[in-house]
Amino acid sequence: MNKNQLLKFFGYKFVRFAILIVVVAIFSFILIDLSPIDPVNAYLKQAAVSESQRQILEGYFGTNVPLTTKIFHWLSNLMHLDLGTSLIYRAPVIDVIIDKASASIVLMAISWLLSGVVGFTLGVIAGKNKDSWIDKAVKVYCYIIQSAPSFWIGMLILMVFAVYLKLFPIGFGVPIGVRSSDATFMEWASRLVLPTLTLSLVGVAPIAMYTRNELIQVLSSDYVLFAKSRGEKGWDLVKNHGLRNILLPAITLQFLSFNELFGGAILVEQVFSYPGIGQTAVAAGLNSDVPLFLGIVIFSAIFVFVGNLLADLSYYLIDPRIKESELND
Repeated sequence: MNKNQLLKFFGYKFVRFAILIVVVAIFSFILIDLSPIDPVNAYLKQAAVSESQRQILEGYFGTNVPLTTKIFHWLSNLMHLDLGTSLIYRAPVIDVIIDKASASIVLMAISWLLSGVVGFTLGVIAGKNKDSWIDKAVKVYCYIIQSAPSFWIGMLILMVFAVYLKLFPIGFGVPIGVRSSDATFMEWASRLVLPTLTLSLVGVAPIAMYTRNELIQVLSSDYVLFAKSRGEKGWDLVKNHGLRNILLPAITLQFLSFNELFGGAILVEQVFSYPGIGQTAVAAGLNSDVPLFLGIVIFSAIFVFVGNLLADLSYYLIDPRIKESELND
């Protein structure tokens, strides 16, 4: 891949990214405009004000202007990284998102890595030992995890490890009464274990089942049969002919799971009262904080887009069989 092809690839992705942001913003504005959310009432919180004061607030929040004008002004401000001011935190939305997203990114990054490694390993073991008790145990685990809501798994883990065994704190990012800046690393890390464990367990099942099915197909192919006739068997056969054919699709699937990872993080953060972007999104929705809610929507769109972009790049950087000409499609 030369420099021109690389620039063309990222230019094409940037255009798609810009279209995505515009479409997400337009649909978000339309949905919020049709909803009963009123930022003026959310700001006043049932406080008594005169009609003239209310009109001033409506002009400030833009509730008395056409929808098209709202969208145009918001997109113009977005180009300058100005997402408005949060009604809950009384701070710029971009600062709130950066602060809360940093905690969520740590949680999701660790969970994503653990679920990928553990899921791929379980899938390889199950695929190599097809129809054995190991394979059946992995399938039962995956079916149970995939059919159970993430918040239910989180509550179960919370009750077992925090309430009954008392091995970990019940929740929160730091101990009660301690500021985030004053918390030690161990105090912060101990409260990260259970949310990470929950999110990892949920993410293991899809990658494990996909890897298992792919490996079974590879091991039943003609070139593996030819390798067996040459005397290869066991883990050497899996290592030489199986892993190299299932690794790339598994990596791609893991990158494409960013949307599920973000959705799971929202529920898990609620269960464990973890101060991340998911809990902030719920608070913004419940308190009609429109600027913050829209900012989080844009952040989630960027997050999922980055996952898809990394999935595309993994194909062209890892798999030599893909022609560079496909990069220009």
